[in-house]
Amino acid sequence: MPKVQIKNFSTPDEQQEVDRASVATVNMPGGPIERSILKPGWRWSEHIKPMAGTEFCEVHHFGYVVSGQLGIRLKDGTELIAKAGDVLAVDAGHDGWVVGDEPVVVIDWGATTNFGK
Repeated sequence: MPKVQIKNFSTPDEQQEVDRASVATVNMPGGPIERSILKPGWRWSEHIKPMAGTEFCEVHHFGYVVSGQLGIRLKDGTELIAKAGDVLAVDAGHDGWVVGDEPVVVIDWGATTNFGK
């Protein structure tokens, strides 16, 4: 008989809060799934870099942008904007920030960011 597991981000297995951002994690059989809510003004290099201790975000992200616009700058200087409805794969070695006045909501599969730890 097949098993079914259902979880909801309103009651996550883990919740992390940092300045202008929150990350809810649900642990599923295929790996963790994160929902990040990034408020206007959030920028990885300003809000997370001091805690991470690295020049760039060193986490690989594979996700879906639910709402808002996320700016991404790679180490080589390439800049892209991921918008609502976009699926993204971003290698380690990048900066990210909220573009505009709308919060960014991203669902990320398999990344364990230890956001703010």
